[in-house]
Amino acid sequence: MCGICGWVDHERDLGAPAARRELADMTATMACRGPDDEGTWVDGPAALGHRRLAVIDLPGGRQPMTLQDEGRTALALVYSGETYNFRELRERLAAAGHRFDTNSDTEVVLHAHREWGRRDPRDAVRELNGMFAYALWDPFARELVLVRDRLGIKPLYYYPTPHGVLFGSEPKAVLANALAARVVDADGLRRALTFSADPGNAVFRGLREVPPGHVVRVTRNGIRELPYWRLEDTGHTDDVPTTVRHVRELLEDTAQRQLVADVPLCTLLSGGLDSSALTALAARHTTDRVRSFAVDFTGYTENFSADDVRGTPDGPYVHEVAEFVGTVHTDITLSTDELMEPGARAATLHARDLPITTGDLDTSLYLLFRAVRQHSTVALSGESADEVFGGYRDFHDADTVAADTFPWMAGRMLNTDMTRPGLLDHALAKQLDLPGYVEAQYRTALAEVPGLTGPAAADPHERRMREICYLYLTRFLPVLLDRKDRMSMAVGLEVRVPFCDHRLVEYVFGTPWSHKTFDGREKSLLRAATADLLPDSVVQRVKSPYPSTQDAGYERMLRAQLAALLERPDSPVAQLLDPDAVRELLAQPVNDQSGLGARVRLEQVLTLDAWFTDYGVTLDL
Repeated sequence: MCGICGWVDHERDLGAPAARRELADMTATMACRGPDDEGTWVDGPAALGHRRLAVIDLPGGRQPMTLQDEGRTALALVYSGETYNFRELRERLAAAGHRFDTNSDTEVVLHAHREWGRRDPRDAVRELNGMFAYALWDPFARELVLVRDRLGIKPLYYYPTPHGVLFGSEPKAVLANALAARVVDADGLRRALTFSADPGNAVFRGLREVPPGHVVRVTRNGIRELPYWRLEDTGHTDDVPTTVRHVRELLEDTAQRQLVADVPLCTLLSGGLDSSALTALAARHTTDRVRSFAVDFTGYTENFSADDVRGTPDGPYVHEVAEFVGTVHTDITLSTDELMEPGARAATLHARDLPITTGDLDTSLYLLFRAVRQHSTVALSGESADEVFGGYRDFHDADTVAADTFPWMAGRMLNTDMTRPGLLDHALAKQLDLPGYVEAQYRTALAEVPGLTGPAAADPHERRMREICYLYLTRFLPVLLDRKDRMSMAVGLEVRVPFCDHRLVEYVFGTPWSHKTFDGREKSLLRAATADLLPDSVVQRVKSPYPSTQDAGYERMLRAQLAALLERPDSPVAQLLDPDAVRELLAQPVNDQSGLGARVRLEQVLTLDAWFTDYGVTLDL
C-alpha cells in the first residue's frame, strides 16, 4: 500500500541539507501508512519520499524506484496502492522488449509509462486496473505527474508553491513542510461542515486533492489537472438475465484479482449482502479457509432497537454467513469506554487530518482495523456496493429522490449541517451560508451528469435516477473511501474494495434503473448475481448500514465533554458557536438508538475543537 510525499521546486536544489531535512520530516509523517521500509530520492529540483507497507514482492518492491536508460535515470516513481492487472501488463511489456528486475507491480507501472506514456501520461494510466496514487518524475522533461485512481480509492493531495508543488498521501505530509500554511478560510470551513466531496477544497487554504480519474502535470510553466476517466453513458442494451450474468462474471474476475498478496489476507464481514457475497467469492478462489472479521458493540445484539436507518443487528447474520461459507471468523467487540478512550479518539482525528467526522463510526472502524491488523495485512471490504447498485434507502424513497439537493442531505441517512440546530454563531452562519454552498456544489455536480441514450432517455424517473447514482458515486462515495483509507492505513492495514473495480462501475452505471430494481428491491442485480452463494436470510435481508453504538452512555459522555468545553474560555471552537443554542441542544433528551440527529452535531463540535488545537489551525474568515 504505502504512503508517498514529495516536493518539486524549479528554483532550488533540493539536495541541500535543509531541504533534505524537510523531505525527511514529510516522509516521517507517512510512517503509519508504511511501517515496513522507507526511502527518499533527490535529483536537483525534485525530491521524493516513500514509506512502504510490503504486500507484493516483499524483497523487490523497495521505493522510490527508478528506471534507468543508458546509465541515467529516465523516470523516478513513488507509488501507493495496487495494480491488479500487473501480471498481464508485464507480459505485454516483456513482449515489447522491456526487462524487469523485480516481481512488483510498481516496476510494471514504471515501464508502462515508458512504453505508453511518452506523449501523454494518461495513455499509460488507462492501462491500469487498480487502486493507486503515485508521483512520477521525468528528469529530462523536468515534469512531475501526479496520478489518482478512477474512483479516488487512494488519497493524494497537492499544494502549489511559487516555484512548484508539495504533495503527499495525506495533508499531514504536506503540512510538515514550512511552505504550507495551516490556514483555514471561509471556504475551507464550509467544506469542513458539510458532507460532500470537493477535490478543489481540502479545507486548508491552498490545499487540493488530485481529483479521482485525473492526472496533474507540474512543469516550470504551471500546474494542469487533466481527466483520463469519467462516468459516461454506455448505451446499455443487455437484457436483465444477460446483465446479471455479466455482473457475476465481473465479480468473479475482480475477486480473483484482488486476492493476490504475499501476506495474510482476510475479509470484513457485516452480514449484509455486499460483504457476504464478497466473502463467499473470496472463498471460491482460495485454497485456504478465508479469515473474516466483524465489528460489534457490547450488548448491541441483545438490546438492539430498530430505527429509521438500521432494522436489524449484524451479529446473527454474520455468524450465519461465516458458518455457511466456512470462514475462520472473529468478532471484534467494542465497549463504550473503548469508543470514548481519549487515545483512540485522538488517533482517529490524526488519521483523518480534517474535522470531517462520523463520530463513533470513525472510532469503531479505527479500533476494528487495529484489531484486524494483528492477524492480517490485507482486508477485502464491501464498500461502494450501495453506491454502485443502488442500495441505500434514499435511492428508493420518493420524497428524497424528488428533493432538489444531495439525497443524503434530504433523506434519513445523515444530517451534519450545523445550521439546522442553529449551533453556529448567527453572524458566522450568515457569512458561511452553508445552504448556498451546498446548493452551488449540487448544481456543479448535476451539470456533469452524462445524459441518457436510448428508450430510457424519455423517462423522467430514469433521468433522475441517473443523477442520483452519479451524485452518490462522485460526491458521497469519495468521502467514505477516504474514511476507509485513513482508518486502515493509520494501523498499516491495506483495505481493498472490489466493488470499485472500474469495469464493474462503468457497466452497472450504464444500466437502466429498471434493471437495477427489476425485482422491486434494492440492489437487484447484485442479489441475483450472488444469491447462489449465500444463505437465503442474507439474500433477503434489508440494507443495514455500518453499525453505530446504541448505548445511551456514549451520548451522555459526549454531552458532558461539550458542557465542559463551553466553560473553557480558551476553547478555539467556542468563538464559532451560539452558546445558548448549544445549551438548548444539551437539554434535549438523549437519543440512544440511531446515532443520528443531536449526536452527530455533538461529535462535530468536539472534533472541530480538538482539530483546531491539535493542528494549530489559524482561522482567516
